[in-house]
Amino acid sequence: MLFSDYFNISNDVVESYGALDICVNSDLPLFIDPFLLFASEKDEYQKLHTKIVDHLISLKNIAIKENDKANPQIFQFPEIKQNW
Repeated sequence: MLFSDYFNISNDVVESYGALDICVNSDLPLFIDPFLLFASEKDEYQKLHTKIVDHLISLKNIAIKENDKANPQIFQFPEIKQNW
């Protein structure tokens, strides 16, 4: 079941926001689209987007600097087993 189906809204509305019409049955129950954070007019959300980008840049720098010595677990983003 898609987000738009579950909340009984048009898929066009979801797309007009530039959002992903996630599958509520199989995708994470908590899903944050970082591109919506970027496009938000809320300063708080834009700061969250910047933190995500900064973290990814720091991971890139670690990968370049430490190459194969870096701990591979810091590059993994496993799904949370239960978050509801």
